[in-house]
Amino acid sequence: MVIFGSLISLSGLLILLFRTASLGGLSPTVVGWVMIPLGLVFAVLGVLRNRRKRGQKGPGPVGNPIQRAKALPRLWKAWRSGKYPELPRSQVMLWAVALVYLVSPIDVVPELLPVIGVTDDAGVAVWLLSSLSIASGSFLRWEKDHRDPSRGIESP
Repeated sequence: MVIFGSLISLSGLLILLFRTASLGGLSPTVVGWVMIPLGLVFAVLGVLRNRRKRGQKGPGPVGNPIQRAKALPRLWKAWRSGKYPELPRSQVMLWAVALVYLVSPIDVVPELLPVIGVTDDAGVAVWLLSSLSIASGSFLRWEKDHRDPSRGIESP
C-alpha cells in the first residue's frame, strides 16, 4: 500500500509538472492536486498497517518470493483437499474476483484516462500479489510446523 500510494502521488506530481491538456474533461491542475494527497493518505495508511502487523505477536509468514511462488500450487492442492483449513473460503473468492476484474474489459476507471485509468487495475494487481504472497508465506510456515522431522513426512 505504501508503494501504491507513492506511485499515485508521483503520478499527480508528474501531471502537475508536465501535463497541459485536460484529462477526461478535468483540469490537469485539479487532477494533480487531488492525486498527491490521495497517494499520501494511502502511503501513510500502509505505514501504519505495516507497524501494526509488526507489533502483533506470533510467527509471521516465511520464505522468499521464489519459495512463496513455488508454494502456491501446494497451497491450492492442500486447501482443495481440506488439509489446510487456515485459508478462508472468502479469501479464495476475493482472489477469483480480483482475477476476473483484471482480465475483464469493464473497469471502474476506464483506461481512456491517462495515468488514472490504469491505477485501479494496478491497485487490484498489487493487492492480489501481496495477498497471495502473504498466504503462501503463511502456508510455508504451516507446512514447516506440520512436518515430522524424524520421518520426513507430514504429521497426521
